[in-house]
Formats: sequence, structure tokens, C-alpha cells
Amino acid sequence: MESDVSDTQDDVELVDTPPTRSGPLLLAAAAVVVIPVLIGFYFLRNTGSDTASIVGDSPASQSAGMGGDMGGSEADSAASLPDAAVVVGGDMGGSDDAAAVVVRTDGVGDFADIQATEIVIEPDSSGYGAVLRVVTSLDVACAVSYGPTAELGSIATDSDMAGGGHTDHHPVMVGLEGGQTYSYQVSAIGPDGALYQSDLMQFTYEPGAGAVEGPKPPADNVADMAKVIDVSSEYSDAFAGANAIDGDGSTEWSSAGDGDDAYIVLKFGEEMQVKGVGFRTREMSDGTSVTTSFTATIDGTVYGPFEAGPGLSIGLLDTVALVVRIDVETSTGGNTGAIEIEVYGQTAM
Repeated sequence: MESDVSDTQDDVELVDTPPTRSGPLLLAAAAVVVIPVLIGFYFLRNTGSDTASIVGDSPASQSAGMGGDMGGSEADSAASLPDAAVVVGGDMGGSDDAAAVVVRTDGVGDFADIQATEIVIEPDSSGYGAVLRVVTSLDVACAVSYGPTAELGSIATDSDMAGGGHTDHHPVMVGLEGGQTYSYQVSAIGPDGALYQSDLMQFTYEPGAGAVEGPKPPADNVADMAKVIDVSSEYSDAFAGANAIDGDGSTEWSSAGDGDDAYIVLKFGEEMQVKGVGFRTREMSDGTSVTTSFTATIDGTVYGPFEAGPGLSIGLLDTVALVVRIDVETSTGGNTGAIEIEVYGQTAM
């Protein structure tokens, strides 16, 4: 075969032979395309990510995925793993004989090398899950993969809109069940493309352990029966006004720096007997974007202001409404908005 190929090549006359520089140029172009792909591949592979379970899906769908057969055996899920620095609702610290079961791929650094603080997991103030807090010594993009077994299956990233890496990380893990023990692993990528990964660890989720207690809603939440017809602004499509009434604690509406001037308007298909409105403020890790009070306007009548803050805040009222406008009255400024806006009531009889 080799002699045939050689004879054929000898018989072919090259026309317009390319400059000798084409080899290096093609190699450079290949490097530009292939290297980012390889980096992304290793990052995703080693975080156990699954496009079907990336945060942004509804809590119900994530919970269902996490509760199903993830491909891990009971022996896998019962493997001895290090505990989080703070176990939600459990004992503080880890077991002396806990051992990591993950071997990092060549070229992936130890996340502990860039940790500036211990990893802390605590109930999220919105009441939708648990937030992982850690500070790194480098500006990195950070994510946490988690699930009920060592197979993980879900992933959460920071909600900060800094447009790049940072050091103060607080991804929110949603779709968690109280009393369930979850495995998790933290991964990060630096501006130089370096990859970092933690050992596989565990935490037990108890939503009542430090969760902010809010008032009891006066009626069912019917906000999902409405449509967003107006909004002061939207930071981007990923932070659209519709996120405020989708019932998903992993999404949120953010204005584009409206501060105290942020507002959103909901319209129902028919008149509703409204007993109250609820507000779950969004917030940034630097203390900005927190709504501290809000008002509700119905048929020209302004109700409130009602106090707001971490968790669910409720303003009680009793009126019939077709259109409900929610205004941020006071805030800490910045990209104010809401994780969820709730309207309590029923169809007007």
C-alpha cells in the first residue's frame, strides 16, 4: 500500500503551492479552536454536569431528576465522604476517618490551593434551597455540582452579574429535600484557563436550620395566572421580568440599575380577589440590589409601603384586581428586582 500511495503522489503535479507559512498558521488556528473546547470538556466532565439539570430548570424538575436513579448504587451513596465546614442542620465539622473518593484528572489543580476561607453551606434566605459560600484567593468562575449520590447530577453557579471571575462565591443549590444528605464538589476555572476541583464532600439539608421565617400567605399564590405587561427595565434576557412569576427560585428578574425606581406590572386574564402580595428580593453579595420596602398599586390605589428583606415579605390587602403593579419603594440601590413576586387570592366571583 505504501508504494501505491507514493506512486500516486509522484504523479500529481501541485498547482499554486501554498506559502511555507501555512503550516504554522493552521496549527495556530487549530490551537485557538481546540484548546478552549478541551478546557470546557474537562471542566464539564469533572463537575459531573448534565445539560438537563443545569440550574435554571424548575425546582420540581430538578427534584425529580435528583430523586431518580442516577446510576449510583446504595454503596456509592453511602461511601465515606468529607463533610462540609458547616453541615446544614447536622453536626459541625467532618469525620476523622472521612476519605475523598475522587481522583482529579491530570492537569486539574486542587481547589483547596485557591481557597481563602472554608466552605460553608447554609439555608438560602429565599427559602428555596441552600447557598454554598466560599472566598477564593483568585478571580475565578466557580460552580458546585451536587446530588443525592456520588454521581451528583445537578450544577449551580454564582448569580452575580460581574461579567467575569470574582472571589466571593455563593451559588444556590435548589430542589433540595429536608433531611436528605447530598454529595457535592466545587470546581473553578481561572483567567489563565487553569482548572481547580475539590474533593467530593457531603452536607445534610435542613431548611429550618437558620432559614428566615416569613409570614403565612393569606391565600393561594395565583401569580402564575398573570402575564408581565410592563417592567422598568431588564438587565438581560436571562433576567427577564417573567422570571419573577415563574415559581422558580433559581431564576430572577433584575432591573438594569433602576434602584428605587424599579417596577413591574402584572395583568390577569380575569379579575382576581386579591388578599395580599408577596415579594422575595434579589440581592448581590456586595449588599446592593436588596429591596427594603415595596408598594402595590391597584386601580390607582397605592397599598403600602410594605417592609421587605431576605426571604418572603407579604403585604396584606383585600381588593379586586385585574392589573397589579409592584414598585420598589426603598432599596440598597443597583440592579434591584425580585426572585419571585406572589399574588394571593382567587378568581373574583
